[in-house]
Amino acid sequence: MNRRNFVKAGALGAFAGVSVIPSRVLGKPLGHVAPSDKVNLACIGIGNRGGEITKALHATGLANIVALCDVDMGAPQTLDVLKLLPDVPRFQDFREMFDKMGNKIEAVSVGVPDFAHFPITMLAMSLGKHVYVEKPMARTFKEVELMMAGAKKYKVATQMGNQGHSEANYFQFKAWKDAGIIKDVTAITAHMNSRRRWHDWDPKMTSYPKAEPIPKTLDWDTWLTTSHPLHYQKDFVNGQWRCWYDLGMGALGDWGAHIIDTAHEFLDLGLPYEVDAVMLDGHNSFFFPMSTTLSFKFPARGSMPPVEITWKDGLNNIPSVPKGYGVSELDPNIPPPSNGQMQPAKLNPGKIIYSKDLTFKGGSHGSTLSIIPEDKAKDLASRLPVVPASPSNHYANFLKACKGEEKCRSSFEIAGPLSQVFALGVLAQRLNTKLIFDRETKQITNNPLANFLLEGAAPRKGWEEYYRL
Repeated sequence: MNRRNFVKAGALGAFAGVSVIPSRVLGKPLGHVAPSDKVNLACIGIGNRGGEITKALHATGLANIVALCDVDMGAPQTLDVLKLLPDVPRFQDFREMFDKMGNKIEAVSVGVPDFAHFPITMLAMSLGKHVYVEKPMARTFKEVELMMAGAKKYKVATQMGNQGHSEANYFQFKAWKDAGIIKDVTAITAHMNSRRRWHDWDPKMTSYPKAEPIPKTLDWDTWLTTSHPLHYQKDFVNGQWRCWYDLGMGALGDWGAHIIDTAHEFLDLGLPYEVDAVMLDGHNSFFFPMSTTLSFKFPARGSMPPVEITWKDGLNNIPSVPKGYGVSELDPNIPPPSNGQMQPAKLNPGKIIYSKDLTFKGGSHGSTLSIIPEDKAKDLASRLPVVPASPSNHYANFLKACKGEEKCRSSFEIAGPLSQVFALGVLAQRLNTKLIFDRETKQITNNPLANFLLEGAAPRKGWEEYYRL
């Protein structure tokens, strides 16, 4: 049964109350990997960030990479991985890869543009494959919702690629929260003020840049996946996709998962009831603003008070810091932005967490928190709990979860609501407005257009099936 026939049969079976499973995966339970085995892994997206993910998963020694897939196979950004794994079968279309090698694949990594995460992940899960997908999980609120449901339905291991969620930041936040050091949090300022790819563009842009010839090596139709028809342009590929509302998630989706993640999980924030575009400098209809301030408001949860997260990005949108903050120096635990530039004279990416009695200063990724001012930290030193070391990095954690040896720390159950927070924030940016969100019905109640955009426009013809898996 080929992929297209399987998908059609699966959709029909769903209406009939029957689960249709392709014959090639019936030989063993969905998602099963023997503990003693290496995980048979296919890597989808092997250039740029996808290449870094591929190399990191390979370096764990826990994966047997059986297939490589990239829409621009052989382009300069893919060469490092091709040299590392010269004998591994190569594909340009993930659908063809699953058709030809589905019975040899147990898990996949998805290191492609934000908008293309969804169809690849849904097809992989429907075939019983474990999935590691780069952050954020998807571009729209509804796509994330479907991915969370798919992970439960197909009972596969899932991991979103915010790698700090397996490092010291994760274990410290959890230990301090459990010990009552972090409690009664009322406000968080999250900030990322380094240069972004679109900062030299004209915010008065009124159309996409003109079409350019498609490189001979690039399968442009497959690159587009579910996105609406779009002509090729060099400013849509190789990371430039992050700039556009239709393709990426801007600074918030890129860095929010590395800055807000632990607070979101361990403070049980869930979804906000209000998202406000407080300040947008250079707002336009196509790409992200030059600077953004967003407010996310979360209600009280049990004994925990309401929390407001203020997100600030942009070169000249540096947040104020509390007394005793100290110097913000370059932190080796924080990777540089994709353009390789940092601003050591300004504030590094990170967060300031305000609670009733204490203030915490934190960075991004694996960076740990410190208590400010310094005299407060000295007073509490004897009360701070021992923070356990991580038993595995983010990539090993995923592969061990495929084998049933660990639980994914950033599974879709955990990363999904966080990604939906970003989707709501991007909607507020795109529409330059305040959104009132009903957490129970998961609907925007004050803006019909924004509510429509929770799901977004229909996918391209021929790609509708992925929303029915």
